[in-house]
Amino acid sequence: MVTLLHHHGDDDLAPDLVDLAVNVRDQRPPRWLLDAILDGAHRWGAYPDASRARRTIAEHHGLDEASVLPTAGGAEAFTLIARAVPGRRPVVVHPQFTEPEASMRAAGRPVEHVVLRDFILDPALVPDDADLVFVGNPTNPTGALHPASMLAALWRPGRTIVVDEAFMDFVPGEPESVLDSDMRDLLVVRSLTKMWSIAGLRAGWVAGDPSLISAMEAQQTHWSVSTPALTAMEATSTPAAAQEVREAAEVIGRHRDLLVRELARIGLPVAGSPKTPFVLVDTSAWTASGDAPDAVRLKLREAGFAARRGDTFRGLGPQWMRLAVRGEQITSALIAALEEIRS
Repeated sequence: MVTLLHHHGDDDLAPDLVDLAVNVRDQRPPRWLLDAILDGAHRWGAYPDASRARRTIAEHHGLDEASVLPTAGGAEAFTLIARAVPGRRPVVVHPQFTEPEASMRAAGRPVEHVVLRDFILDPALVPDDADLVFVGNPTNPTGALHPASMLAALWRPGRTIVVDEAFMDFVPGEPESVLDSDMRDLLVVRSLTKMWSIAGLRAGWVAGDPSLISAMEAQQTHWSVSTPALTAMEATSTPAAAQEVREAAEVIGRHRDLLVRELARIGLPVAGSPKTPFVLVDTSAWTASGDAPDAVRLKLREAGFAARRGDTFRGLGPQWMRLAVRGEQITSALIAALEEIRS
């Protein structure tokens, strides 16, 4: 399992396949964002300076500037946490994004695992003496959105809680976000790559307890966040960008609801009530005797669709696959392909 922690949706792609494996909103960023990035090209000859992006993000989210650190995507944030944030008994709540565990292991810090029943967060499952806890919200790959009150119930004296909110901007209004002016013993990881389709720029940030942010910054490679990525952070921290996020989240929600209904109609259940631009599908009901557990996903690949395999996530087996939410036309083609597989 350790060797598969770095497996991600892009590993399931191929040039001739419809991409249902990667969760970015579109194939390229909005035209206005691309223009903003390119308009800053005159600064690319100088070394990056993150101070303006840091200030802009803090102001946009009502946070203290000392509580914010721009990072080269969420993955760098987890690497910095593994290097800088203390904890004698770290715990990762699964199933979830695998980079937190991978980063901890790369730093020589083995972690314990808490696997959720029915993918629902239960604070009682986390050992009382766990002093560094990682949890996703909404969670990749299950799509589960945990109530902020459940996350608050995880808090104990001396415990740091790390919440991966990489997909929170796909939830209209972000009602369960734990970003707040008081972030004692808390770190929240955010990503720009999914909503804004800039995975190649590696843009994200982490907010939280200023003492922890300072410790992470001390471990961060100088100039690790590129100037184009910093420009993207500034450009997307505006009221106009926030309005686009709200509108996009509503559209994706409608597309997700259609996908869930259609999958249910043909007998493929989706886990829970996802609030993300992807859904987790259990294909076991379609697995014939003698077939491999991942036969449906592999047959779907033969039909021209790339789905994210599920068995690299702790707590899931090969019968699970994650499907990105796309528009009505692609959903229709996907359902037709699945019905053909079933026939």
